[in-house]
Amino acid sequence: MTIDIEILQFLHYHPLANRTEIMAGLTKAPSDSTMKRLLSAAVKEGNVETAGRGPATKYKLTPQAHVTMPLNLATYFDKDIDEREVQESFNFDLIRDVLPEVEIFTKEELEVLNAAQMEFEKNTEGMTDLEYRKEMERLGVDLSWKSSQIEGNTYSLLETERLLKDKQTASGKTKEEAIMLLNHKDALDFVLDVPDYLKELSVHRIEDIHSILTKELEVDRNICHRRVGITGTNYRPLDNEFQIREALEDTCTLVNGKDNVFEKALLTLVLLSYIQAFVDGNKRTARITSNAILIVNGYCPISFRTVDSIDYKKAMLMFYEQNNIAAFKKIFIEQFLFAVKTYFTRL
Repeated sequence: MTIDIEILQFLHYHPLANRTEIMAGLTKAPSDSTMKRLLSAAVKEGNVETAGRGPATKYKLTPQAHVTMPLNLATYFDKDIDEREVQESFNFDLIRDVLPEVEIFTKEELEVLNAAQMEFEKNTEGMTDLEYRKEMERLGVDLSWKSSQIEGNTYSLLETERLLKDKQTASGKTKEEAIMLLNHKDALDFVLDVPDYLKELSVHRIEDIHSILTKELEVDRNICHRRVGITGTNYRPLDNEFQIREALEDTCTLVNGKDNVFEKALLTLVLLSYIQAFVDGNKRTARITSNAILIVNGYCPISFRTVDSIDYKKAMLMFYEQNNIAAFKKIFIEQFLFAVKTYFTRL
């Protein structure tokens, strides 16, 4: 890790630190003149802002850097849950004030994503509706399997394909596991049959997707009236129905106000999980709703097939606890590129 990155990581966890405190927190402190130069450069680059003047100057990350700067997941999760310094409560300002002003993707990242999208458009040009639906069916099997696996479902990919195509359940598996997978298929079919349904995001439409995904699973379909506990973190989601609904409305306003489709999809993916509006099925709802946004705008959907479930959860926890999207953005980009190269291609 370079020293300039180490400085930014220190400031992420220790906002409003002075120069002496920053130097004491580094693995190998540079000279005072070098530290002044590095901090000045960080300010000019828009990563750091100052408070005060002269020797009393304190430094903190800009909102842009706080949200998007890559953090070291390995060292972060080496700490026990109670040793991590986390944002324990829901951050309303993140959705209302910070994210509307933050550029989620860098110019270079957008160039990569846009090039892949152009490849997808070239691959699907002239494709019949039947051909498109068959490829969506193939992607849907992978998405249903991985999305359910992340939630602890034990069906294999081959067992999932047999279930979704032939309605054949796997031996030794629970009825609830089969229903979870079949609900994914129904949700994707709904998105394809009513493609404009999520052209504009709304609380009611999010609730509808959640209802499809949780039918026959004995899950309350309404916005929850109490806090949902999350394993592995001290982050506490909202526990008030009216505040939860308000957070969902703020999210819809944010997503609908974004021009970039990739930003719309990624923000939907992380924020619906962050809010934890329902007793269960929040991340599943986030994945399907995010994909619906990609589909309705003519973009390649994502199956998440090759993502490691633990990496996915760690990236999600990093957003819960630090309001930092970098790890999850990396997963999103990798999975979009994988989807473009794997599905809707002509042999």
